[in-house]
Formats: sequence, structure tokens, C-alpha cells
Amino acid sequence: MTDPIRTALVTGASRGLGAAMAEALAPGHHVIAVARTTGALEELDDRVRAAGGQATLAPMDVTDAGAMAHLCRSIFDRWGKLDLWVHTAIQAPALSPADHIDAKDLARAVAVNITATATLIGMVAPLLREDGARALFFDDAHDGEKFFGAYAATKSAQMALARAWAAESARSGPVVEILAPRAMATATRARFFPGEDRAPLAVPLDEARRLLDGLS
Repeated sequence: MTDPIRTALVTGASRGLGAAMAEALAPGHHVIAVARTTGALEELDDRVRAAGGQATLAPMDVTDAGAMAHLCRSIFDRWGKLDLWVHTAIQAPALSPADHIDAKDLARAVAVNITATATLIGMVAPLLREDGARALFFDDAHDGEKFFGAYAATKSAQMALARAWAAESARSGPVVEILAPRAMATATRARFFPGEDRAPLAVPLDEARRLLDGLS
């Protein structure tokens, strides 16, 4: 008798920590990888297969509620459940003084970091009903740091949603965990800290494995 397939939905899987999480999970999970960039997803698929895993690629925007609802329904129809949701999708608006925040940048950050997260919790929660199912979020809000106002405000709101869900599901499940990744050599960090010495920064795949190994 073969073991049942374990499934992991990774939102924001095209690069950085999301791609690293998908790759790290590949040996033991069928990864459903969501991101807007098709080419990056195809490159991820190559790495997942090289690691002995399988992936379903879902090139879509997490702010498209209709597309995400269709994906969740497809996951239910094919597997009946999810074992893990890894939510790394994030919009990082340009750093700016609080009195010069670009309205379009802020609106996109609200849509991705807050609204899409709240919508996805409602869609994904019914799939995380098996014992041991869990959802992972990542706290790197830079709260109180200068020029991070738009990012910190929307990322902190995302964390508030995750913490509320964690408290609400403490008895009934799923397990909702908020992890604190170390500073990593990613494209997003390079935007935040141009010219930074990247040698001391963590490699995303190494950090993904460390975070997964430390799960309670």
C-alpha cells in the first residue's frame, strides 16, 4: 500500500523564499506553485523534478479571487485536501518617507499583502482539515524602520490576520505558524538595501530548510 500524497500550496513561489520553500518541500510533497511569472515557475519545476518531486504550476495573481477560488476547487477535486500552505506572496513597495508614499504602490501593497491574504485564508482553510495540516506565514515587517512605512503597515496587517487565525484555530486546526526568516540574499532585499554586502546573508534554500526543520 502506497503512502498518500502529501500536498503543499506555495503562494508566491516564483523566487526568493517562496521558490526555496517549494524546492525544499519537493522530496516529500506534491507542490502546487502559484506566482505571476510563468518562466520562473517553469525554472522552479525543473528544480523540483531534479529533487525527485512533482509540481503543479499555477501562473496566476493571488489578487485574482476568481482564479484562486478555481485553483482551490481544483485542489479539492484532485486531492481532497491540503497538508500545508506556505504563504510567501508579498508586494514590496518602493522605500519612501511616510509623507511621500506613492498611492499606486500603497494600493497594490494593500491588495496583495492584506486583501489577498484575507481572501486566501477563507479559501484555503477548508482544505486544511486533516490532522497535522498547517499554514505558514513569515514575519519580516521592518516595523518602525525609516522609509518602510508602506511595506511595514501592510505586512504588519498581514501578520495580524495570521495571528488572529492562529488563535482561532488553536483547538480545531489547522496549525498556523508565523516564522521569522533570517535576512536572505533575495531580489526583494536588494531593492530595500542596494549595495549591501550580501556575503553574510542567508541562502534562501538553506533558510527554507532551516525553517521547515524547526517546525513544532
